[in-house]
Amino acid sequence: MENFERRDFLKTTAAIAGGTVLSSVPLVGAFAAGSDVIKVALIGCGGRGTGATFDALSSGFNIKVVALADAFKDNLDSTYKTLKDKWQDKIDVPEKNKFVGFDAYKEAIKLADVVILTTPPGFRPIHFEEAVRQGKHVFMEKPVATDIPGIRKVLAAAEIAKKKKLNVVVGLQRRYQTNYREAIKRIHEGAIGDVVSGQVYWNSGGVWVRPRKPGQTEMDYQMRNWYYFNWLCGDHIVEQHVHNIDIANWVKGAYPVRIQGTGSRAHRTGKEYGEIYDNFALELTYPDNSVVYSQCAHFEGVTNRVDEQFQATKGRAYLSANGQAVLWDAKGNEIYRHEPKGNPNPYQQEHKELFEAISKGEYKFDNAEYGAYSTLTGIIGRIACYTGKVIKWDAALKSEIDIMPTNYAWDALPKILPKEDGSYPVAIPGQNTNLYI
Repeated sequence: MENFERRDFLKTTAAIAGGTVLSSVPLVGAFAAGSDVIKVALIGCGGRGTGATFDALSSGFNIKVVALADAFKDNLDSTYKTLKDKWQDKIDVPEKNKFVGFDAYKEAIKLADVVILTTPPGFRPIHFEEAVRQGKHVFMEKPVATDIPGIRKVLAAAEIAKKKKLNVVVGLQRRYQTNYREAIKRIHEGAIGDVVSGQVYWNSGGVWVRPRKPGQTEMDYQMRNWYYFNWLCGDHIVEQHVHNIDIANWVKGAYPVRIQGTGSRAHRTGKEYGEIYDNFALELTYPDNSVVYSQCAHFEGVTNRVDEQFQATKGRAYLSANGQAVLWDAKGNEIYRHEPKGNPNPYQQEHKELFEAISKGEYKFDNAEYGAYSTLTGIIGRIACYTGKVIKWDAALKSEIDIMPTNYAWDALPKILPKEDGSYPVAIPGQNTNLYI
């Protein structure tokens, strides 16, 4: 990475049209002229999986959902009802195609042409690996892993996907959002000069909590409350803030060479919040020694902020998921303002472009690599804050610390377990650093 220059990055990432990284390479015999039904399997029947399937079915292509898989039967049943109530003839999932359990994904993937991977992120590497092994096109939600061995697994599968010409789209939907595409295209063309600093934010009030039930196994409890355990979620710096970190990497045309930061469990301290922090602040140092400041927090009652801004040698930029994008020159004169009216919904756009390529028999999308590296940026940020150390990219990428369970069963034990009082161990900077890198 020390010798990785911006111009090289721009040749191989989604700077052109955001998510499109490949020229249109024909796929032999695949859905010629959109005349055939594209069979879809949903792996992970939570709220995000249901939403992603709605977006896929709204794309306008000849799609049919033929299989569902989830660890929990109640999740699967709820999603099936929601989908069937809305889409009727596009949902063709008999009971034999509803798969429940930790290995359910394997059977569901067999029945599909395209798989939607929306389980908790810790499972993404093994599910992506299996989908690629079976030769399926993939939409997978961000983040794509929760530890560094998982990142390496995703990168290895991504290389195989390229050889098999499998389209892979990752749910970093800002890459498919018009204001980001237009503004970042202009930044890369030099409209504001060289980017020398930036700030990216996701500050909000946090998410749901699901209380422990009597007789619930530890595996069941952690799976139900996946957001609060690193093996499943990666902490909110990885699960949520990855969106903003990905924009920093996209704008810079590079990945950080080192990361340092601070974070804590300042307000969300109850045992129901598992092991994760409620705030992080990072410095991401890029190969040209420019620094992007990253901040994310889950504090109730504070002002929400979810956006990005960058300073450059000839001006500055402001970007937001609400559709805004503004560029100014060095004197503060506005040189570009994006008009969001009429822009497509980015959550639907990423599916529309994926299924359009598949229906035409084209190989166009290879998002797995930048999805993995932006996820890795968040993971390294978590490690830097948990340990209180400066973490170098190259050293981190060699980490063998695997936080996933050794086996998956309802009576199996995850690697992090509650103490006698029901609370969970929480990382303290400067202590037990060998657990995280």
